Amino acid sequence: MNRSPTQHRPDLSFWQIWNMSFGFLGIQFGFALQGGFMSRIFQTLGADKDALPLLWIAAPLTGLLVQPVIGYFSDRTWHPLLGRRRPYFLIGAIFASIALVFMPYSPTLWMAAGLLWVLDASINVSMEPFRALVADKLPERQRSYGFVLQTLIIGIGTWVASSLPWIVNQLGVANEAGPGVVPPSVKVAFSIGAFVFLASILVTVLTTREDPPEDPEAFAREKQSSRNFVAEIARDIAGMPRQMLNIGIVQFFSWLSFFSMWSMATPALTEHVFKAPAPDPAAFDMTVAAQAEAFRVANGAFQNAADLVGSYMGYYGLSSMAVALLLALYAARRPLNRRLVHGVSLVLGGLGFLSMAVVPSPVALIGSFALVGVAWASILSMPYALLSSCVDPKRMGVYMGIFNMFIVIPQIVAATLLGPTLRLFFDNQPIYALIISGASLIVGAVCLVRVSEPQAQATATSPAH
Repeated sequence: MNRSPTQHRPDLSFWQIWNMSFGFLGIQFGFALQGGFMSRIFQTLGADKDALPLLWIAAPLTGLLVQPVIGYFSDRTWHPLLGRRRPYFLIGAIFASIALVFMPYSPTLWMAAGLLWVLDASINVSMEPFRALVADKLPERQRSYGFVLQTLIIGIGTWVASSLPWIVNQLGVANEAGPGVVPPSVKVAFSIGAFVFLASILVTVLTTREDPPEDPEAFAREKQSSRNFVAEIARDIAGMPRQMLNIGIVQFFSWLSFFSMWSMATPALTEHVFKAPAPDPAAFDMTVAAQAEAFRVANGAFQNAADLVGSYMGYYGLSSMAVALLLALYAARRPLNRRLVHGVSLVLGGLGFLSMAVVPSPVALIGSFALVGVAWASILSMPYALLSSCVDPKRMGVYMGIFNMFIVIPQIVAATLLGPTLRLFFDNQPIYALIISGASLIVGAVCLVRVSEPQAQATATSPAH
């Protein structure tokens, strides 16, 4: 395998790496709003809590199809103005922003689920090429630093976006509405997220230059071969490096954990910790004043608790930001033992999830989510840094897309099996979804014994100035 192109890439400055990663701020705004508040929207529109994981299934199914295809074609794209990866950033951002604006105005469950499909497909179109861009632009010695810096930006996005409905409510926008209507604070938060998504992607598109193909004729011949892309992707999946498969198994348990959190944290924590479950409008006779008032009080308690759940979830973004900053400072000067960092981080995140079942008060969730954030920081950086050292640079896009299948497959598994598991074995108590999350992260850490730390990692250097 010829790696010479990566070995001769110049070091980039901090601001060059920052600008090329800045679009992840918007992508994470989309993910954090989706992960923190889609279940709230579904419940507001009348979904039963055990049906929530299945309502999410469109998102990972979309990723399973979209990510390898986008990765494959981004490897073979060259636009004279936008380059190789940036056309996909921009197209995905436009459609994701549209979906974010309209999502909280959904009048029915099926429309909300459909818009979730559009939103997740669009985020995937933008996100997958970002991972490949870091590998495209950075030499091996800067890749850990580059992926960690991406994680720092993702942490900022998670922290701010998760708190947006609460912040908007504190500024005077109501967080309550009638039966089946999403509160105005959530609508405003999603509109802000749409603006940030598109604006941050534009920063990367306008400030980052991509290098043209070294051999235009060979590139053109390879592009012509894309007519049989399904067979080529299938061949790449079958021939993936062993290291990639081993990291993928760890990713499976990591993302099973986080999907369980995103889909079930709102019902689990509003019910178990805040004692304010979502009220069922069918259980109240709205023509009777006392019943209508009882619904209003119960719904108000749920919406307030859901705001706080979202706000506390923001602490895993804040924690991941702090961890990423520490890792970035370390990786800028010396090599990281990426496998060791990842294993310790997953165990700490698992303990954070398990602690949510026994927290003595809502405010104790800050500590639980802070531990979860340690795992999140590592999940978003260490596997990609390990992976980028073992694949052909010319096929980085398609391999990053295939690797992301290990993210979406566990989400499909959780979407189909989590609801029935809670009903059959845990008396339909959603807090057990978070206990499953904790156990899954710890299993993922154990699976790291099959992953090797690359011996030939080049000495890390600070970014050029």
